[in-house]
Amino acid sequence: MNLDPADLAAMDRALALAAAAGESGDVPVGAVVTDAAGRAIGEGRNLREATHDPTAHAEVVALRAAAEATGSWNLEGCTLVVTLEPCLMCAGAVLQSRISRLVFGAWDDKAGAAGSMYDVVRDRRLPYRAEVVAGVREAEASALLRAFFDDRR
Repeated sequence: MNLDPADLAAMDRALALAAAAGESGDVPVGAVVTDAAGRAIGEGRNLREATHDPTAHAEVVALRAAAEATGSWNLEGCTLVVTLEPCLMCAGAVLQSRISRLVFGAWDDKAGAAGSMYDVVRDRRLPYRAEVVAGVREAEASALLRAFFDDRR
């Protein structure tokens, strides 16, 4: 795995954000964007239920915060660290923002678009691709999701 301490620190924060999302009734997913030096420049958690916004996925919230912090939509050289494999919408946002690396925890066998159902972020037919590092703290990220959905069944 191509990890550095900044990736692990960002995943720690993303897991905390995911737990907060779950506690507030949103699916427990958290995300952090780091710059090339490994500094966090944006973060987010799922806010769909809280905001009634279908696009308020953790990744989109974090990418918006990072773009605001940098003053640019172009986040080339940055890394998105997220607790769950991005969906199609979020994978598209990764490509549109020019994120260079995607680090995620749990796989999403039902809607994942970074290697499970689809592999949008590495599709050679597209003009931009991101490096993907999968399975980082996967057990912890999966446990948050499993507990959240078990409570609702």
